[in-house]
Amino acid sequence: QVQLVESGGGLVQTGGSLRLSCAASARTFSTYTMGWFRQAPGKEREFVAAISWSGGSTSYADSVKGRFTISRDNAKNTMYLQMNNLKPEDTAVYYCAAASGYSITTLLAHYNYWGQGTQVTVSS
Repeated sequence: QVQLVESGGGLVQTGGSLRLSCAASARTFSTYTMGWFRQAPGKEREFVAAISWSGGSTSYADSVKGRFTISRDNAKNTMYLQMNNLKPEDTAVYYCAAASGYSITTLLAHYNYWGQGTQVTVSS
């Protein structure tokens, strides 16, 4: 069982930056592939970024590539999402998630555990 808690969301202007954190309760955090997803009002939840258990492999949605960076610190049981050059279309609730049994995956259905989400709002 993994409990995930996101933090770091907020209101920022276009072009600004935010850093999201995801703290995990599990002692086995380092064995999980981790991911960030987001859901805007009236839209389906979508993949943003993923990172392998070791941090050696990452994957990004095309819409955030070059602007967002996913990372993890297994010693602190924490994952991060550094978001730069934010745009109004990045406005959404951001969720962190954990998956087991995959080296890295972008598919929502593969993730077993989810946080409660943190709101990111980018004003124009």
